[in-house]
Amino acid sequence: MGMKSWWSWKLKEMKASKHSYVLLAPYMILFIMFTVIPVVISIILSFTYFNMLEFPRFIGWQNYTRLFLEDDVFLIAIKNTLLFAIITGPISYIACFVFAWIINELTPKWRAFMTLIFYAPSISGNVYFIWLMIFSGDRYGIANGLLIKWGFLLEPIQWLKTEAYIMPILILVQLWLSLGTGFLAFIAGLQTVDRTLYEAGAVDGIKNRWQELWYITLPSMRPQLMFGAVIQLTTSFAVADVSIALAGFPSVNYAAETVVTHLIDFGTTRFEMGYASAIATVLFMIMVGTNLLVQKLLRRVGE
Repeated sequence: MGMKSWWSWKLKEMKASKHSYVLLAPYMILFIMFTVIPVVISIILSFTYFNMLEFPRFIGWQNYTRLFLEDDVFLIAIKNTLLFAIITGPISYIACFVFAWIINELTPKWRAFMTLIFYAPSISGNVYFIWLMIFSGDRYGIANGLLIKWGFLLEPIQWLKTEAYIMPILILVQLWLSLGTGFLAFIAGLQTVDRTLYEAGAVDGIKNRWQELWYITLPSMRPQLMFGAVIQLTTSFAVADVSIALAGFPSVNYAAETVVTHLIDFGTTRFEMGYASAIATVLFMIMVGTNLLVQKLLRRVGE
Protein backbone atom coordinates (compact mmCIF):
# COMPACT_ATOMS: atom_id res chain seq x y z
CA MET A 1 0.00 0.00 0.00
CA GLY A 2 1.50 3.33 -1.08
CA MET A 3 1.54 6.42 1.08
CA LYS A 4 -1.16 8.15 -1.01
CA SER A 5 -3.52 5.16 -0.91
CA TRP A 6 -2.88 4.78 2.84
CA TRP A 7 -3.92 8.40 3.47
CA SER A 8 -7.01 8.04 1.31
CA TRP A 9 -7.94 4.90 3.24
CA LYS A 10 -7.44 6.74 6.57
CA LEU A 11 -9.60 9.65 5.37
CA LYS A 12 -12.39 7.23 4.44
CA GLU A 13 -12.11 5.65 7.89
CA MET A 14 -12.32 9.05 9.55
CA LYS A 15 -15.34 10.06 7.48
CA ALA A 16 -17.06 6.80 8.37
CA SER A 17 -16.40 7.45 12.07
CA LYS A 18 -17.05 11.22 11.99
CA HIS A 19 -19.73 11.05 14.71
CA SER A 20 -17.24 9.43 17.08
CA TYR A 21 -14.68 12.16 16.38
CA VAL A 22 -17.31 14.85 17.05
CA LEU A 23 -18.07 13.29 20.42
CA LEU A 24 -14.35 13.03 21.22
CA ALA A 25 -13.59 16.60 20.11
CA PRO A 26 -14.40 18.50 23.39
CA TYR A 27 -12.17 16.21 25.46
CA MET A 28 -9.39 16.13 22.84
CA ILE A 29 -9.35 19.93 22.56
CA LEU A 30 -9.03 20.30 26.35
CA PHE A 31 -6.44 17.49 26.52
CA ILE A 32 -4.29 19.10 23.82
CA MET A 33 -4.62 22.59 25.33
CA PHE A 34 -3.93 21.69 28.96
CA THR A 35 -1.71 18.60 28.69
CA VAL A 36 0.01 18.16 25.31
CA ILE A 37 0.88 21.84 24.67
CA PRO A 38 2.21 22.48 28.24
CA VAL A 39 4.39 19.34 28.03
CA VAL A 40 5.83 20.45 24.67
CA ILE A 41 6.44 23.99 25.96
CA SER A 42 8.13 22.59 29.09
CA ILE A 43 10.48 20.47 26.97
CA ILE A 44 11.36 23.53 24.83
CA LEU A 45 11.91 25.72 27.92
CA SER A 46 14.27 23.10 29.37
CA PHE A 47 16.83 24.17 26.76
CA THR A 48 16.61 27.85 27.77
CA TYR A 49 17.45 30.20 30.60
CA PHE A 50 14.13 31.72 31.70
CA ASN A 51 13.64 33.69 34.93
CA MET A 52 10.04 34.91 34.30
CA LEU A 53 11.28 38.48 33.76
CA GLU A 54 13.40 38.21 30.61
CA PHE A 55 12.56 36.49 27.35
CA PRO A 56 13.81 32.84 27.33
CA ARG A 57 17.42 32.56 26.10
CA PHE A 58 18.53 29.36 24.38
CA ILE A 59 21.45 27.70 26.22
CA GLY A 60 21.40 24.18 24.76
CA TRP A 61 22.10 21.29 27.13
CA GLN A 62 23.43 23.47 29.98
CA ASN A 63 20.43 22.85 32.26
CA TYR A 64 20.83 19.08 31.88
CA THR A 65 24.61 19.08 32.42
CA ARG A 66 24.10 21.25 35.52
CA LEU A 67 21.35 18.89 36.69
CA PHE A 68 23.39 15.68 36.53
CA LEU A 69 26.95 16.97 37.04
CA GLU A 70 26.67 19.94 39.42
CA ASP A 71 23.40 19.62 41.37
CA ASP A 72 24.09 17.25 44.29
CA VAL A 73 20.63 17.82 45.76
CA PHE A 74 19.01 16.59 42.52
CA LEU A 75 20.93 13.32 42.79
CA ILE A 76 19.62 12.92 46.37
CA ALA A 77 16.12 13.70 45.06
CA ILE A 78 16.46 11.07 42.30
CA LYS A 79 17.62 8.47 44.84
CA ASN A 80 14.73 9.25 47.22
CA THR A 81 12.16 9.28 44.40
CA LEU A 82 13.34 5.94 43.01
CA LEU A 83 13.31 4.49 46.54
CA PHE A 84 9.73 5.72 46.97
CA ALA A 85 8.69 4.33 43.59
CA ILE A 86 10.38 0.93 44.01
CA ILE A 87 8.86 0.36 47.47
CA THR A 88 5.49 2.15 47.43
CA GLY A 89 4.64 1.52 43.74
CA PRO A 90 4.57 -2.32 43.65
CA ILE A 91 3.44 -2.74 47.29
CA SER A 92 0.55 -0.27 46.95
CA TYR A 93 -0.44 -1.78 43.58
CA ILE A 94 -0.53 -5.33 44.98
CA ALA A 95 -2.26 -4.12 48.17
CA CYS A 96 -4.94 -2.33 46.13
CA PHE A 97 -5.68 -5.50 44.19
CA VAL A 98 -5.57 -7.88 47.18
CA PHE A 99 -7.90 -5.72 49.29
CA ALA A 100 -10.23 -5.22 46.31
CA TRP A 101 -10.25 -8.99 45.67
CA ILE A 102 -11.09 -9.76 49.32
CA ILE A 103 -13.75 -7.04 49.56
CA ASN A 104 -15.35 -8.22 46.32
CA GLU A 105 -16.19 -11.53 48.03
CA LEU A 106 -18.33 -9.77 50.69
CA THR A 107 -22.07 -9.10 50.54
CA PRO A 108 -23.05 -5.80 48.81
CA LYS A 109 -23.66 -3.90 52.08
CA TRP A 110 -20.39 -5.01 53.67
CA ARG A 111 -18.59 -4.39 50.37
CA ALA A 112 -19.78 -0.76 50.27
CA PHE A 113 -18.87 -0.21 53.94
CA MET A 114 -15.37 -1.72 53.65
CA THR A 115 -14.69 0.16 50.40
CA LEU A 116 -15.45 3.43 52.22
CA ILE A 117 -13.21 2.47 55.17
CA PHE A 118 -10.22 1.65 52.93
CA TYR A 119 -10.76 4.55 50.50
CA ALA A 120 -11.35 7.24 53.17
CA PRO A 121 -7.66 8.07 53.96
CA SER A 122 -6.98 9.04 50.33
CA ILE A 123 -9.80 11.63 50.30
CA SER A 124 -9.41 12.97 53.84
CA GLY A 125 -8.56 16.65 54.28
CA ASN A 126 -5.74 17.44 56.70
CA VAL A 127 -4.80 13.77 57.00
CA TYR A 128 -1.13 14.49 57.79
CA PHE A 129 -2.12 16.07 61.11
CA ILE A 130 -2.76 12.55 62.48
CA TRP A 131 0.77 11.43 61.60
CA LEU A 132 2.29 14.64 62.99
CA MET A 133 0.61 13.77 66.31
CA ILE A 134 1.89 10.18 66.17
CA PHE A 135 5.49 11.14 65.35
CA SER A 136 5.69 14.39 67.32
CA GLY A 137 9.21 14.89 68.67
CA ASP A 138 8.21 15.52 72.32
CA ARG A 139 6.90 13.27 75.10
CA TYR A 140 3.33 14.03 74.06
CA GLY A 141 3.76 12.37 70.65
CA ILE A 142 1.91 9.06 70.53
CA ALA A 143 4.92 7.00 69.37
CA ASN A 144 7.32 8.57 71.90
CA GLY A 145 4.75 8.41 74.72
CA LEU A 146 4.09 4.69 74.23
CA LEU A 147 7.77 3.76 73.79
CA ILE A 148 8.76 5.70 76.93
CA LYS A 149 5.86 4.21 78.89
CA TRP A 150 6.85 0.66 77.88
CA GLY A 151 10.50 1.30 78.73
CA PHE A 152 11.99 1.18 75.24
CA LEU A 153 13.08 4.85 75.36
CA LEU A 154 14.36 7.19 78.05
CA GLU A 155 14.24 10.37 75.97
CA PRO A 156 11.86 11.26 73.09
CA ILE A 157 13.10 10.83 69.51
CA GLN A 158 12.85 13.64 66.96
CA TRP A 159 11.28 11.32 64.40
CA LEU A 160 10.78 13.88 61.63
CA LYS A 161 14.07 15.71 62.25
CA THR A 162 16.35 12.64 62.23
CA GLU A 163 17.61 11.53 58.81
CA ALA A 164 17.48 7.82 59.59
CA TYR A 165 13.76 7.88 60.40
CA ILE A 166 12.36 10.36 57.87
CA MET A 167 12.18 8.15 54.77
CA PRO A 168 10.71 5.04 56.49
CA ILE A 169 7.99 7.22 58.05
CA LEU A 170 7.16 8.91 54.73
CA ILE A 171 6.99 5.52 52.97
CA LEU A 172 4.67 4.21 55.71
CA VAL A 173 2.34 7.20 55.37
CA GLN A 174 2.39 7.01 51.56
CA LEU A 175 1.42 3.32 51.70
CA TRP A 176 -1.42 4.18 54.11
CA LEU A 177 -2.69 6.76 51.60
CA SER A 178 -2.27 4.52 48.56
CA LEU A 179 -5.71 2.85 48.43
CA GLY A 180 -7.18 5.50 46.17
CA THR A 181 -8.50 5.61 42.61
CA GLY A 182 -6.68 2.43 41.56
CA PHE A 183 -8.36 0.56 44.42
CA LEU A 184 -11.80 1.66 43.19
CA ALA A 185 -10.87 0.70 39.61
CA PHE A 186 -9.95 -2.82 40.76
CA ILE A 187 -13.25 -3.23 42.61
CA ALA A 188 -15.13 -2.06 39.51
CA GLY A 189 -13.07 -4.44 37.32
CA LEU A 190 -13.79 -7.42 39.58
CA GLN A 191 -17.50 -6.63 39.37
CA THR A 192 -17.43 -6.81 35.56
CA VAL A 193 -15.80 -10.26 35.27
CA ASP A 194 -18.23 -12.65 33.53
CA ARG A 195 -19.17 -15.37 36.05
CA THR A 196 -19.80 -17.91 33.31
CA LEU A 197 -16.05 -17.88 32.58
CA TYR A 198 -15.40 -19.56 35.94
CA GLU A 199 -17.83 -22.36 35.06
CA ALA A 200 -16.18 -22.79 31.66
CA GLY A 201 -12.76 -22.76 33.36
CA ALA A 202 -13.82 -25.54 35.75
CA VAL A 203 -14.81 -27.65 32.74
CA ASP A 204 -11.45 -26.90 31.05
CA GLY A 205 -9.46 -28.10 34.08
CA ILE A 206 -8.96 -25.07 36.35
CA LYS A 207 -8.71 -26.61 39.83
CA ASN A 208 -8.24 -23.81 42.43
CA ARG A 209 -8.70 -20.09 43.15
CA TRP A 210 -5.12 -19.20 42.18
CA GLN A 211 -5.59 -20.66 38.70
CA GLU A 212 -8.93 -18.82 38.44
CA LEU A 213 -7.14 -15.61 39.39
CA TRP A 214 -4.28 -16.01 36.86
CA TYR A 215 -6.17 -17.45 33.87
CA ILE A 216 -9.61 -15.81 34.22
CA THR A 217 -9.83 -12.88 36.67
CA LEU A 218 -6.66 -10.97 35.77
CA PRO A 219 -6.96 -11.31 31.95
CA SER A 220 -10.63 -10.21 32.19
CA MET A 221 -9.70 -6.96 33.92
CA ARG A 222 -6.58 -5.92 31.96
CA PRO A 223 -7.89 -2.35 31.35
CA GLN A 224 -8.38 -1.80 35.10
CA LEU A 225 -4.97 -3.34 35.84
CA MET A 226 -3.37 -0.95 33.36
CA PHE A 227 -5.25 2.05 34.77
CA GLY A 228 -4.30 1.09 38.33
CA ALA A 229 -0.64 0.67 37.36
CA VAL A 230 -0.50 4.11 35.74
CA ILE A 231 -2.18 5.73 38.76
CA GLN A 232 0.04 4.02 41.34
CA LEU A 233 3.26 4.68 39.40
CA THR A 234 2.39 8.32 38.81
CA THR A 235 1.54 8.77 42.49
CA SER A 236 4.77 7.12 43.67
CA PHE A 237 6.99 9.16 41.31
CA ALA A 238 5.16 12.47 41.94
CA VAL A 239 5.30 12.28 45.74
CA ALA A 240 5.72 15.71 47.32
CA ASP A 241 2.81 16.66 49.60
CA VAL A 242 3.62 14.02 52.22
CA SER A 243 7.29 15.09 52.28
CA ILE A 244 6.50 18.80 52.66
CA ALA A 245 3.77 18.25 55.28
CA LEU A 246 5.73 15.91 57.53
CA ALA A 247 9.45 16.60 56.99
CA GLY A 248 9.26 20.29 56.06
CA PHE A 249 10.50 22.17 53.01
CA PRO A 250 13.41 21.75 52.75
CA SER A 251 13.82 18.70 54.99
CA VAL A 252 16.82 18.01 57.26
CA ASN A 253 19.88 17.57 55.00
CA TYR A 254 17.41 17.03 52.12
CA ALA A 255 16.60 13.58 53.56
CA ALA A 256 13.05 13.78 52.21
CA GLU A 257 13.84 15.69 49.00
CA THR A 258 12.10 14.27 45.93
CA VAL A 259 12.21 15.27 42.27
CA VAL A 260 8.89 17.10 42.61
CA THR A 261 9.94 19.06 45.74
CA HIS A 262 13.16 19.98 43.90
CA LEU A 263 11.02 21.12 40.97
CA ILE A 264 8.81 23.20 43.30
CA ASP A 265 11.94 24.79 44.81
CA PHE A 266 13.31 25.99 41.45
CA GLY A 267 9.95 26.67 39.81
CA THR A 268 8.00 28.53 42.51
CA THR A 269 10.70 29.80 44.89
CA ARG A 270 13.70 30.66 42.72
CA PHE A 271 11.75 31.16 39.47
CA GLU A 272 14.43 29.43 37.38
CA MET A 273 11.81 28.16 34.96
CA GLY A 274 14.23 26.76 32.38
CA TYR A 275 15.99 24.65 35.02
CA ALA A 276 12.65 23.62 36.57
CA SER A 277 11.47 22.55 33.10
CA ALA A 278 14.58 20.37 32.73
CA ILE A 279 13.74 18.66 36.06
CA ALA A 280 10.13 18.17 34.90
CA THR A 281 11.30 16.71 31.56
CA VAL A 282 13.59 14.19 33.29
CA LEU A 283 10.72 13.12 35.58
CA PHE A 284 8.38 12.88 32.58
CA MET A 285 10.82 10.62 30.70
CA ILE A 286 11.29 8.37 33.77
CA MET A 287 7.50 8.06 34.15
CA VAL A 288 6.94 7.29 30.46
CA GLY A 289 9.72 4.69 30.41
CA THR A 290 8.42 2.98 33.56
CA ASN A 291 4.84 2.96 32.29
CA LEU A 292 5.93 1.35 29.00
CA LEU A 293 7.81 -1.34 30.94
CA VAL A 294 4.78 -2.03 33.15
CA GLN A 295 2.47 -2.23 30.11
CA LYS A 296 4.82 -4.82 28.58
CA LEU A 297 4.73 -6.88 31.79
CA LEU A 298 0.93 -6.66 32.14
CA ARG A 299 0.46 -8.01 28.60
CA ARG A 300 1.96 -11.29 29.84
CA VAL A 301 -0.73 -11.75 32.52
CA GLY A 302 -2.61 -15.01 31.98
CA GLU A 303 -0.04 -16.46 29.56
